[in-house]
Amino acid sequence: MSSVPPLITDDPPAVDCVGLIAGWGDYPLVVARKLKLLGYRVICVGIREHADAELAELCDAYTTVNPARGGKGIRFFKRHNVKHVMMAGKVQKLILFRKFAWLRLIPDLTTLKMFYNHFVARSSDTRDDAFLLAFVAMFQRQGLTVVPATYFAPELLVKPGNLTESTITAAQQRDIDFGWELAKCMGGLDVGQTVVVKDRAVLAVEAIEGTDYCIARAGELCPKGGFTVVKVAKPQQDSRFDVPTVGIGTLESIVAAGGRCLAVEAEHTIIIDEPAVLQFAKEHNLIFVAVAGEDLIPRREAA
Repeated sequence: MSSVPPLITDDPPAVDCVGLIAGWGDYPLVVARKLKLLGYRVICVGIREHADAELAELCDAYTTVNPARGGKGIRFFKRHNVKHVMMAGKVQKLILFRKFAWLRLIPDLTTLKMFYNHFVARSSDTRDDAFLLAFVAMFQRQGLTVVPATYFAPELLVKPGNLTESTITAAQQRDIDFGWELAKCMGGLDVGQTVVVKDRAVLAVEAIEGTDYCIARAGELCPKGGFTVVKVAKPQQDSRFDVPTVGIGTLESIVAAGGRCLAVEAEHTIIIDEPAVLQFAKEHNLIFVAVAGEDLIPRREAA
């Protein structure tokens, strides 16, 4: 398997057009706008029932595919002479576990061959990394190089610091430290990137349901609120997909569930529309910190 590229680079591909595989959320829109600003032609394949319809107007060429018809997307990219593609936005894996999912999706031959071991022979698992690496391999076997979207929008990666300049209590700092190690463990197992803790008790761990449902579940289990949400990159994080992402929707979920603090991993987490996110956090008295992992080491040793 090829080595994983870094999140950012000083030498992005010297091409005039770039392919974009767009999933759910605002991240694909942000990436497409940045690519256009940089002068690239943007050729976009939107995942059906995921991608924002605005991409059709924003991009130079656009089509939609269902998640199980990767061959159509590959042919579309090749028709437009795309050599480098990137992935932005979430793909909801829950659709694969609906009744008669594969009858509804009707995979094409290209996708069926690549995912045969995952869904037919059942000899490979379907955790995020295994699933998405197979997706990347499907494109790369067709001569398309998959690169991180952050190559073109490195400013989206959050810098370390207390972003809301809020006072963090000793109890909240303990929960951040505690949650960080747990989230890294869960990420190492490729279970999820987010944990929710209160008084160093685990309220919820993110799995296939995603961050928002994880937070909502924590709110149901802890009606008094005041909990801390910790979201980190996996120890083996592949920069080409599933990079931790936070937007206003994430903060809305925390506020609605009664959360008080959000801690993310600095330099490894994407914030969509950071000014608006921080304004929302301040208006709702939500503590928001971006932590560098090495900053936690002295506290662990002193504990």
